[in-house]
Amino acid sequence: MLTLARDMTADHPARPVLVLSNRPDAGGLPKAVDLGIPTAVVDHRPFGQDRKAFETELNLVLEAAVPDIICLAGFMRFLTPIFVTRWAGRILNIHPSLLPKYPGLHTHVRAIDAGDAQAGCSVHEVTDVLDGGPVLGQARVPILPDDTPDALARRVLGMEHLLYPLVLRRFAIGDRTPVILSTGSESPIIAERSE
Repeated sequence: MLTLARDMTADHPARPVLVLSNRPDAGGLPKAVDLGIPTAVVDHRPFGQDRKAFETELNLVLEAAVPDIICLAGFMRFLTPIFVTRWAGRILNIHPSLLPKYPGLHTHVRAIDAGDAQAGCSVHEVTDVLDGGPVLGQARVPILPDDTPDALARRVLGMEHLLYPLVLRRFAIGDRTPVILSTGSESPIIAERSE
């Protein structure tokens, strides 16, 4: 979130209008306030298993902010088809795997256990299929012989901070051309992929 917000200045085609969290203790909330971005919290816990009521409240807060794009960043709640349909084509998410491989949780462990040569992250449009929307960008990192899930996660996170802002800039002007970032020991290489 912080990386996206800091990038949305100068010639960026978008500006942050709200940082919304489902956790009152989210570390990004005071950081957003420091950047002058309005914040809100819709704590999911009082709603229990009532996803519809939780999402109704989310929608009220979002509709008041009038966003053109919703960027999920560390939002670890499953969104129902009703919510996703309401904001269809306007929600982005970053996921720590090279989708369609390893949707869901524990992606780094799964990639290492599978013996994959590469791991990475994907920015995708959110649909009602978990981590199944169109991929708009991917960043790749090698999996090293002595990698642990934590070490791999740190390297992938560095690429997330490069990839997500790049994809958001393009998405904000209507460009959905997928972007691939890859790195070894050198600086990232950026390549566009035509569909």
